[in-house]
Amino acid sequence: MKKLFLTIAIILTSILATNAQEETFNLTVNITGLNSDKGKVMIAIYNGEAQFLNTRYKSAMVKSTDKKVTYVFEGIPKGEYAVSFFHDENDNNKMDTNFIGIPKEDYGCSNNASGFMGPPKYEDAKFMLEENKSIDIKI
Repeated sequence: MKKLFLTIAIILTSILATNAQEETFNLTVNITGLNSDKGKVMIAIYNGEAQFLNTRYKSAMVKSTDKKVTYVFEGIPKGEYAVSFFHDENDNNKMDTNFIGIPKEDYGCSNNASGFMGPPKYEDAKFMLEENKSIDIKI
């Protein structure tokens, strides 16, 4: 009898553990309209307003071809996210700006969000990831 209860407990635990696994999706980011194919493009995913443009959830450095980039982030949990990128044309691993802080290199955010006199707001760039998704960002 003890073996029967133990067997049932193991089966139920296995079923519950399988159901408790987090559902994940792929996020494809397509960027078009870059100035050149020099350097590389840094793409970042943010998983909350407090982290937006500060602390990346996931990121990738990608080489562009024909002035565009496509990158697939795999295994992203269901949730709310925003994406940003900048084109590091001179390969110095930072976004270059002029003397008043305006970017000299291509940049953008999901939903093609743009800011007025500053960076875009998270509210404008956020989206829900509830299935495999592809987003387009145009310069």
